[in-house]
Amino acid sequence: MNVSEAIASANIPALIPTLAMLTGDEKWLQAPYAPARQRGLDDNHDGGLPPEIQAEIRAAAATAIADGTVRLPEPSHEQLVRMLSVAMGEPVPPEYGPMIAHELGLGDPPPAPEAVPEGFRAIVVGAGISGLATSIRLAEAGIPHTVLERNATVGGTWLENHYPGAGVDTPSALYSFSFAQQDWSMYFALRDELHGYLERLADDFGVRGRIRFGTEVLGAAYDEDAQQWVVQTDAGETLRANVLITAVGGFNKPKWPALPLADFEGPVVHTARWPAGLDLQGKRVGVIGNGASAMQLVPAVCEAAAHVTVFQRSPQWAAPFDQFHEAVPEGERWLMRNVPLYRAWYRLRSGWTFNDKVHPALQKDPEWEHPDRSVNKVNDGHREFFTRYIESQLGDRPDLIEKVLPRYPPFGKRILLDNGWYAALKRDDVTLITDPVTSLTAGAVNGVELDVLVCATGFDVVRFLAPMEIRGRGGAVLREVWDDEDARAYLGTTVPGFPNLLMVYGPNTQAGHGGSLIGSAEAQLHYILDLLERMLAAGAGAIEVRQDVYEAYNRRVDEAHEQMVWTHPAMETYYRNSRGRVVVTTPFRVVDYWHMTRSADLGDYVVEPAVREEVRS
Repeated sequence: MNVSEAIASANIPALIPTLAMLTGDEKWLQAPYAPARQRGLDDNHDGGLPPEIQAEIRAAAATAIADGTVRLPEPSHEQLVRMLSVAMGEPVPPEYGPMIAHELGLGDPPPAPEAVPEGFRAIVVGAGISGLATSIRLAEAGIPHTVLERNATVGGTWLENHYPGAGVDTPSALYSFSFAQQDWSMYFALRDELHGYLERLADDFGVRGRIRFGTEVLGAAYDEDAQQWVVQTDAGETLRANVLITAVGGFNKPKWPALPLADFEGPVVHTARWPAGLDLQGKRVGVIGNGASAMQLVPAVCEAAAHVTVFQRSPQWAAPFDQFHEAVPEGERWLMRNVPLYRAWYRLRSGWTFNDKVHPALQKDPEWEHPDRSVNKVNDGHREFFTRYIESQLGDRPDLIEKVLPRYPPFGKRILLDNGWYAALKRDDVTLITDPVTSLTAGAVNGVELDVLVCATGFDVVRFLAPMEIRGRGGAVLREVWDDEDARAYLGTTVPGFPNLLMVYGPNTQAGHGGSLIGSAEAQLHYILDLLERMLAAGAGAIEVRQDVYEAYNRRVDEAHEQMVWTHPAMETYYRNSRGRVVVTTPFRVVDYWHMTRSADLGDYVVEPAVREEVRS
């Protein structure tokens, strides 16, 4: 395939900043070439521009790419913000400049200690997305470590979740690490391709050789005299390390409904523990739940099943999903592989669309006159848009509209993507029941006869690090410090009383307003490596975040959440614990957290000099 053929498939708004950097000509950032504003989550493929303008842009891009010279190799932060603003057709705040530069490879190199003391080691718990990235970064920094993984291979969430229809609900472009881009075959990848990416990551970066598979961590205790963590495994082993990094994620502990499931005589499965060989052909299938897993599962199995009955717990807002199961054209894949600038700008556009663009609309307006249905005027506009979409899908079924239309504000729960959900609900062989499940017998739920029962009821996300028992200074148990489900951490990363314990995907780090956990993990790891670099440079053997720093940060988190949609009383969400406190999501924009994690300050920590080797032994 040549450049001209590939460019025919290119996204026009992503070509614009690519062309500006390749040519150094700012005319591409002005009329008549500037794209129109993108609508919603649409990819805005043609930029809303006339065909003749599109053709001119594509021809110029083909020439510039073939030439290969980048005539504006290091734009200023202001120029980068302008480029993204033009590509999106709307203003992007100036604080995005450094983050855009970093994505383009124009930022500082990742932190790494100048020297690692002999014998200094880390243990990483988990070989999912976060664990793999942690191992890669530690290896690059020259820090010896071992990864402990309970499963037989890598992948975490994408190893364990393989139910029919399983896939990502954020663009594939955002679902790869900045240091390990992937040639995705679909705009929204499905489970097998996602897991394959993680398997290749483990091989390409040599992580597999540092992992001990089939090893589950039961607990860890801090040895204050030796400044080490003592880790216990399910095999009865005891391992020691100077630093303990948890990367266990949150989507690995299935939450089962509080029902007498053992009374049901047919197969009872959870979407997160889908058994190999489960045959649904011609079966009467009951699905409890209607969140992201159910929305993917039901359209995928209703053709095979004789009948599917969905027991809805609460309605969900869902957005149009124009790229559902859509393959990335070969020309665009060629550009992603061969033109790094295009790939980066396409990814940056996806990041703005699915991340921080919506953040201002999630803030409560105390003067808003309809706080029961929305949190501000823009959020009310979102409600109207999503409502119109639901009505367009179910217009001939007013009975279904009444059942599926949420009463709570949009984005009160994570917005789902309609991958055929509404079309499936209209089928004669699919029934939606909104009454609470009150009866479960050997062969029926609420009197509906079933052959197979599927629990699409999500995960126990709020109990971070469970079931591991982590003991810090003085034998303090982290689960008790957190009062079981009220987890808190400084930057979602570390807790007073637990020196040298660092978390990737800790409390309040998930971007609830969109995006993938990969970006958050990369930001945390940048901070963790910078912290370790400073720790070792200072000759420290233990660092422990100060109590006042920890408390001030978490007050800031809670105060920000009180002003956001996720504390609205009209819905339940896995973001909150049973007391109503938001423990999973961050109230901050992606760019805010990115800036917070650029540099560690040892002044935020109690720093202990390293003990002598003979004391350790």
